[in-house]
Amino acid sequence: MKAIIVPGNDDTPITSNWYPYVKGELEKLGIKVIAENMPDPKLARKEIWLPFIKEKLSGDKDSILIGHSSGAAAILRFLEENKCKLAILVGGYHSDLGDELEKKSGYFDGPWKWDEIKNNAGKIVIFASRDDPYIPISEALLLKEKLDAECHEYKDEGHFGADVNKKEFPEIVTVVAKMMK
Repeated sequence: MKAIIVPGNDDTPITSNWYPYVKGELEKLGIKVIAENMPDPKLARKEIWLPFIKEKLSGDKDSILIGHSSGAAAILRFLEENKCKLAILVGGYHSDLGDELEKKSGYFDGPWKWDEIKNNAGKIVIFASRDDPYIPISEALLLKEKLDAECHEYKDEGHFGADVNKKEFPEIVTVVAKMMK
């Protein structure tokens, strides 16, 4: 089984935030984890990130996709045409949030294929926080509704990154371990 951690835009190196912790803990479970710096890290453009993810997973339909912020948006678009066993969306969103960089990414140019995303993922789990300074909670709640996803809602985890100095994320490991049983 393979997992890939897709960070948010400008999250380089991928040794920041909780990524190394989750990678190490998943490897202890016997999962091969891909955690690499993304090409085009600033704009996180769809036409560059989706082929990169596809190449790294090399057709593994039983993979685990873990996306943070714009990495979650990339995973959603990836799932419109590709399968996975588990998708974990951290600080995810479905709109460009009125942000110019987000508009340039290409993820928000067309309508979302919600049914395809749901059908291509064995399970979808969302992590969101009410005090996220970048993503309103309404974004996660819409994802939960459209995707029939499991949602873990927090009050004080911010954007689950440098804004709250988040270095560990045991809840992700728990979700993956539970899925493996």
